[in-house]
Amino acid sequence: MVISTHAIVLSKIRYRDNDLIVKCYTQQYGVLSFLLRGVLKSKKGLTKTAHFQLLSQLQLVIVYNPNRSLHTIKEAKINHLYSSIHTNILKGSIVMFLSEVLSNILKEEEQNETLFSFIETTLLWLDTHSEYSNFHLLFLLKLSKYLGFYPEKINLEYDYFNLEDGKFEVKQLGIYTVSGENIMLLKQLLGTKFEALSNVKIGTKQRQSFLNMLLLYYELQLGEFKKPKSLQVLNQVFS
Repeated sequence: MVISTHAIVLSKIRYRDNDLIVKCYTQQYGVLSFLLRGVLKSKKGLTKTAHFQLLSQLQLVIVYNPNRSLHTIKEAKINHLYSSIHTNILKGSIVMFLSEVLSNILKEEEQNETLFSFIETTLLWLDTHSEYSNFHLLFLLKLSKYLGFYPEKINLEYDYFNLEDGKFEVKQLGIYTVSGENIMLLKQLLGTKFEALSNVKIGTKQRQSFLNMLLLYYELQLGEFKKPKSLQVLNQVFS
């Protein structure tokens, strides 16, 4: 079956000498993987390879077979041409980190247009804004809403947050109950839109501490979630 769909590139790996396997999050069918035969062999192929940078937004014409794990791309075009995401080192480190996170957690061949739209629009925001050092924090927090474990926005006056239950609590009840500056920042970000992200002012150490808390939250909620290997690079770039 030949279909046309928007897609966001999650990962790519070299296969044999001249092929690539590319995993994309598609608007029509969720996560799909594609085998690009001979794409590394010729100059024409190299041009196509440039389309498949991490988190690129594409318009694909594909041959979809629900009984196969690898599908075929007949045509690929850039849907949104980024101006800075792939050329700015700092933004590039965020892209590397978030693509690894998304590749880790998005597994299903299932349509989810609201999640796709969220990823699509927030990446465009990142591409066009100059104050983005906390972008990945707000992205991960808002992403949890689409994954089903967004923190409960009740009892915000409480000083503790239970990472296992996703709830604010009046006192510490377990080893995964946290407090302090991270909880103050959590409360602030729960009421923040991307348009107002420049109003969130935090230092390097707190940014890293809060990110570690968010990643632990993901681990506790998702079970199979693994801390991204690119986290070290992200921390180095923003240190």
